[in-house]
Amino acid sequence: MRWNNIKWNIDVIGKTKVWFTISGIIILAGLIALFTMGLNWGLDFTGGTVVEFNMHKPVTIAMNNEITNILKSNGVKDSQVKAIGPNNTHVSITTPSLDDKTRTAVINAIESKYKLTVKDLVSSQNVSASIGKEMQFGTILASAVAALLILIYIGFRFNFEMGAAAVLALIHDILIMISAYALLRIVVDTPFVAAILTVFGYSINDTIVIFDRIRDNIKLMRKASYKEIANVSVNETMTRSINTVMTVLLMLILMYFFGPASIKSFALPLLVGITSGAYSSIFIASPLWVIFKDKEGKNRVGNKVGNKPQKA
Repeated sequence: MRWNNIKWNIDVIGKTKVWFTISGIIILAGLIALFTMGLNWGLDFTGGTVVEFNMHKPVTIAMNNEITNILKSNGVKDSQVKAIGPNNTHVSITTPSLDDKTRTAVINAIESKYKLTVKDLVSSQNVSASIGKEMQFGTILASAVAALLILIYIGFRFNFEMGAAAVLALIHDILIMISAYALLRIVVDTPFVAAILTVFGYSINDTIVIFDRIRDNIKLMRKASYKEIANVSVNETMTRSINTVMTVLLMLILMYFFGPASIKSFALPLLVGITSGAYSSIFIASPLWVIFKDKEGKNRVGNKVGNKPQKA
């Protein structure tokens, strides 16, 4: 039997408590880690010194380790060294705020090690903690605005219950990502911000596909309950959902294990977020929609659905 011809028959809605429990355990563990240890904020958020060199050749893992050892020999223990720029020929070094003496010593040591000149020093600057706070505020603001716009769009395109379910699923995805970072002590830096917004787009796209099928089935299954309609709709779109997420995850896994360090820091949060996004679209958003409809006291679909006729 071909993969695309598989007929799924999973009682997604009937096992709502199971899906909610799985997510709840992960989020609870993450919140405990968050409140006890906090997030491992990167220097992009906490402030520090950023130095960039043009190495004139691709920066290798061995070079990264050598630069890290140079920093440690000058008393700099906490640092991030990554290849950037065209063909990874530039190296970016981020450290806690250094005084002028230490920063000069580090720059001179790297220039001496790799026979660089003053012209190869692309930039050397201090990033204040206030900029990091602005980034944190900007991340929260961008996420809140995105969630609000999604709620408005889905509420207009479908109905408010679907909009609320989709936004709660997005909040679920953010909490899962934060939990993973808190539990695994992964550095939260600038790529994490971009990953959150990327996951927003991916997750909501998958959710809309399922909701669109639910809306179509409401018209076709007039005597069915919302639970039955949601189950049928999720199973009808299951192959599409799995195909999409597996294609994306395969590329992200390759990026993470074989890509340069600058790509890995972006691929990891995407791996976590997109996996969570695919899970929430199927096992969180749809059950939430059923719960919202059942609370209206309209467990069956008929002429009193409670929704205005929608255009396709």
